[in-house]
Amino acid sequence: MKKVTLYLMICVLSLGSVLSSCEAAKNTNKTQRGAAIGAVAGGVLGAVLGNNIGKGGNGALGAVLGGVIGGVAGGVIGNKMDKQAREIQTALPGAKVERVGEGIKLTLGENSVRFDTNKSTLTSTAKANLDRLVPVFQSYADTDIVIYGYTDSSGKVEYNQTLSEQRAASVKAYLASKGLNTARFSTTGMGIADPIATNETAEGKSQNRRVEFAITANDKMVQDAKKEAGN
Repeated sequence: MKKVTLYLMICVLSLGSVLSSCEAAKNTNKTQRGAAIGAVAGGVLGAVLGNNIGKGGNGALGAVLGGVIGGVAGGVIGNKMDKQAREIQTALPGAKVERVGEGIKLTLGENSVRFDTNKSTLTSTAKANLDRLVPVFQSYADTDIVIYGYTDSSGKVEYNQTLSEQRAASVKAYLASKGLNTARFSTTGMGIADPIATNETAEGKSQNRRVEFAITANDKMVQDAKKEAGN
């Protein structure tokens, strides 16, 4: 994170110096200059975030969340994502909610979305917790959501890959049954990849059996944000 901050500061200071000395820039207003700085800074931040997430695991999810619109439009989207993240945390306190770039990474551990052993059928507990997320997802309809399924390392790799795909699909199907637009959702099975804890202990395996969501702005939200920003 320190490297992210350093890169961003260098980018902003350099661009600010250029804009201050450039004759064309003198004819722009503060909002336009701010948007230009924000756009470049956002691009650098997005690249660094995507790279760092990929290095630290969650490469597929990081690729989705690494892209940044930047500028004033990016700020508009960011504000909406901040609000959505808070509502998710309130609706489901046990969830791990992280703001990444202009998106949201949502991690539901085994206790939030639980499956029977070696099955992809949602338990009553899992359904009850997903029910709490439905109103939030409905309130922010202009988002795309990728659902990632994970397993621990027990069993064969091929079996776990298939099981993770089925579990992610089960979550999507359940959310669709609650009236959410299926076009917003896509699923990816990650199998045993990207563990967030050791697979040497029962507790660690429990943490690795999880479902993650990458929540990003869809095209409509991006276009609306650009209009609001005056782009």
